[in-house]
Amino acid sequence: MKRKIQDTNKIPLLCSLDLHKYLGLWYEIGKLPARGQMGLTHVTATYRMGNDGKIRVENKGYKNGKKRGIKGKAWPRDKACTGGLHVQFFWPFKGDYNVIRLAEDYRYAVVMGEKKSSLWILSRTPQMRKEDLMEILRFLKHHGFPVENIRKTNQKGQDAS
Repeated sequence: MKRKIQDTNKIPLLCSLDLHKYLGLWYEIGKLPARGQMGLTHVTATYRMGNDGKIRVENKGYKNGKKRGIKGKAWPRDKACTGGLHVQFFWPFKGDYNVIRLAEDYRYAVVMGEKKSSLWILSRTPQMRKEDLMEILRFLKHHGFPVENIRKTNQKGQDAS
């Protein structure tokens, strides 16, 4: 896949992301701790194409046994680089959604926000192959992410969809 260096963090950004292949259900495997997301288990993100060409985002999870969720939208910041998107859950605020690692068959993805303090590891299945996770962690460590702070997301024993 074509990569472009993102100016702010010098992290390779996937510019040739096929948004249609990216759509669908993703399971959160791990993340760096983020305010508002602490204590969530069985976290999923579902992406669907809207009639207006923007991606509909639905994030779900459980906290203390209660289902939580949020809906938003996303769109490419630059049509020439589809791996960098804006994501918006509350108008008028928007954030960065940067796909920085992706399996060729789209079985996993690694996403960061604007800074290295925002990071999510996603998989098409609730459990990720150990080899894939080790490869991702090596990539992240190489690019200066605090991999020791990544928290595994519990995906066991509950239907997250």
